[in-house]
Amino acid sequence: MIKVAFFGTDPCFGFHIKGHSDSVVGDDIICAAVSSAAYMTANTITDVLNCSPDLKVLDGDMYLKLETKEAYKCADILSGFYMHIVQLQKQYKKYISVTISEV
Repeated sequence: MIKVAFFGTDPCFGFHIKGHSDSVVGDDIICAAVSSAAYMTANTITDVLNCSPDLKVLDGDMYLKLETKEAYKCADILSGFYMHIVQLQKQYKKYISVTISEV
C-alpha cells in the first residue's frame, strides 16, 4: 500500500510518501500516478518557486518538508497535490492511504 502523510494544514509543510501499491492494474498505473504527481510537486517547489525543502528520494519513498516561510509560498501547489492524492485514494482505496499529521 502507498501511504501518504501530509504535514499540517493551512499551511501544509510537506509530505512523506512510502510504499508501493503492488497492484496489477495496467502495469501499476497507481504507483505511476502518485509518483508523477509527487515529482511534479517537488520539481515545482524546487525549480519554479526556488525553495529549498528538506527533500529525500529513495525507491518507494519521498520525503519533502518546508520551513514555515517557504510553506506559505508553496501552499497552492501543496493544496493541489493534496486534492489530487485524495481523489486517487477515492478511486483506489485498497492501494492508497492518506493521513494528515500536526506539525
